[in-house]
Amino acid sequence: MAQIREIDSKLTALEEQINVLKDSYDHLELLSDLHAEYDKTAEQLADLTPADKVFLARHSKRPKVDDYIDALFEDLFIQRGDLLNKEDKSIYGGIATFHGVPVTVLGHRKGRDLKENMEFNFGMPEPEGYRKALRMMKQAEKFGRPIITFIDTPGAYPGLDAEAHGQSQAISRNLAEMSALKVPVISIVTGEGSSGGALAIGVANTVYMLENAVYSVLSPEGFASILWKDSSRSDEACKLMKLTAQDLKEFGVIDGIIREPLGGAHHNPSVVYRDIDEMLVRELRRFRGKSGNDIAKDRYEKFRNIDAMVLKENVEYIK
Repeated sequence: MAQIREIDSKLTALEEQINVLKDSYDHLELLSDLHAEYDKTAEQLADLTPADKVFLARHSKRPKVDDYIDALFEDLFIQRGDLLNKEDKSIYGGIATFHGVPVTVLGHRKGRDLKENMEFNFGMPEPEGYRKALRMMKQAEKFGRPIITFIDTPGAYPGLDAEAHGQSQAISRNLAEMSALKVPVISIVTGEGSSGGALAIGVANTVYMLENAVYSVLSPEGFASILWKDSSRSDEACKLMKLTAQDLKEFGVIDGIIREPLGGAHHNPSVVYRDIDEMLVRELRRFRGKSGNDIAKDRYEKFRNIDAMVLKENVEYIK
C-alpha cells in the first residue's frame, strides 16, 4: 500500500508540472521529459494488488457522481427529498437527457474535501436517501424512462437515527421494488460499493465496474475485524474477498469492466467518460423494443443466474 501511495503522489506532482507548462512553447523539451517520466512512472501501476485497487477506488480525486452526470448527460433537473422527512444529500440525481433520450440518473455522492464529505455524509445515505432514490426510480418507471445509477459508497449510514428512521426497511424495499421495475436499469460501480448501501441502487439489468473499483459485502477493514479481530490485516482481507472487477466479472456478478488510465480514473477522466458513454448507448439499444415484463424478467433471471454461479464457485472452493 505504501508503494502505490508514493507512485500516486509522484504522478500527481508530475501532472501539476505538466499543466503549468503545457501552453508554453519555451519549455517543449522539458515538457517532453516530464511526459516521458510520467509514462514511465504510470507503468509501475500496470499490475495492481486487490489492496492497491481499494486504495484507488477510495481516492479523493476520483471522479464523483456529479462529474459523471455533467460529462455524460444534458438538461439535468435535480430532484430532492423523500416526501416524508428530509433531503439526503448523499444521494444525487434527477431527470436528464442522454443523446436526446429522457433518463433518470442518480448515484451516491461523496465530497472532494472534508467540508463536502461532512455535507454529503461521506457518501453514506440515510433511509431518506434511499427513499428519495426509489421515488425517482418509480417516477422513471411511470413515464418509461431508463434508469442509470452510479455506485460509490462505503455503505449505508449505520447511525442510531438512521436505524430509528427505518434504514433496513428502506434498503430492503429498494431491493424488492427495483427487482420488478419495468424499465431498463444500468448500474456502474465507479469507486467502492459496499454492502446493502450499494446494492440498494444496484439491482440492475446490467452492472458494470470501473477497472479499479471494488464491490463487496463489507469493507476489507470490517472483514478483517470480524474474521481475525484485527482491522490492520485489511490488505490480506482484500485478497480473500474477491472484490475486484476482474474477480466479479469471472464470477458473473457483473457484466463488464470499464478500462481506466494507468494510475486510476482521476488521471484522465475524459477517457472513462467516453467509454461509459459508448457502453450506455450499446446497453440502452439492447433493451429497445422490449416490453416492461420482458425487462423485469431479464433482471430477475440475471440475479438468479448469479446465485447459481456463485454457489458453484463456493462448492468448488470447499472441495
